[in-house]
Amino acid sequence: MLSKSDVTDLIYEKKRTAGLSWATIAADIGMSEVFVTSACLGMNSLPKDKAEALTSNLGLPQEAAIVLAEFPNKIFAQAIPTDPCIYRFYEIMGVYGQSLKELIQEKGGDGIMSAIDFDMSVEKVPYEKGDRIEIKMSGKFLAYNAW
Repeated sequence: MLSKSDVTDLIYEKKRTAGLSWATIAADIGMSEVFVTSACLGMNSLPKDKAEALTSNLGLPQEAAIVLAEFPNKIFAQAIPTDPCIYRFYEIMGVYGQSLKELIQEKGGDGIMSAIDFDMSVEKVPYEKGDRIEIKMSGKFLAYNAW
């Protein structure tokens, strides 16, 4: 029986040997590259038909589609990350997290940005001082209920 980790390993192997990008894998099944990447890494689940299309496109065993469609536990390390790229996001939240909360609540009221009803994209953007990475996040505003 394959685990989510096993399926991630199979996908990485196929991605590497075929020279595929996450964007190509996602486009081939008609979904967002951020969401598909997250599902392939075990942190989200794909709809059954999309999981079947992905595994078929990559030549993975049928069982991989079942695993990709299973609901994840969404458990991740609680320690400070040491990978420099991931650490920067931790640092950004440490420096700007409270500011983002203040601005979200000033503009929207007492509530949060959803990470469920959510879109995100990552683009490389030319810039005169060197290329930049642009990350756009858009989540539904969820107001806290007053009792």
